[in-house]
Amino acid sequence: MNILICLDFSEGFQKIIDEAKALAQDMASKVWLLHVAEAKPGMIPYTGSYVDYGSGFIDYGPDPKALRDQIAQKFHTEHKDLQDEAQALRNLNIKTTALLIQGSVIKTILQEAEKLSIDMIVLGSHGHGAVYNLLVGSVSEGVIKNAACPVLVVPTHDRSEQKDKSKNKT
Repeated sequence: MNILICLDFSEGFQKIIDEAKALAQDMASKVWLLHVAEAKPGMIPYTGSYVDYGSGFIDYGPDPKALRDQIAQKFHTEHKDLQDEAQALRNLNIKTTALLIQGSVIKTILQEAEKLSIDMIVLGSHGHGAVYNLLVGSVSEGVIKNAACPVLVVPTHDRSEQKDKSKNKT
């Protein structure tokens, strides 16, 4: 079985790894870890405009070189984290390949799933509400609606914390 594990390295991503690890070990699977990076270093537009706040302070916006360096450092860190997770799975004798790809998240996941002949996609759900999903969208929803293979959605949020918060409000 070919499993594509989609990681965004947000809080709770380890739950996705743990769930997929159990599946991969039970089914002697080949695993691809995929992290999709949307921002492209070196491609950040800089308009050269400024904002005058009327206090004598003029904000010329972010320094484009510093911004590119910051994004490049983030990619470097994500690449290392992805390689570390892949090695941890390899140490468990799970055949694993790590992929860090720039592109549109949903489109890239679906393209890689097709290209790699994936049998199952594993990704996380952050548990955002309907308004958030309406405004921003949901990666898991987009993948579920368009995937040609089964999709396992692992909740990465802690529902017991949310229940406790709602009890305290009443």
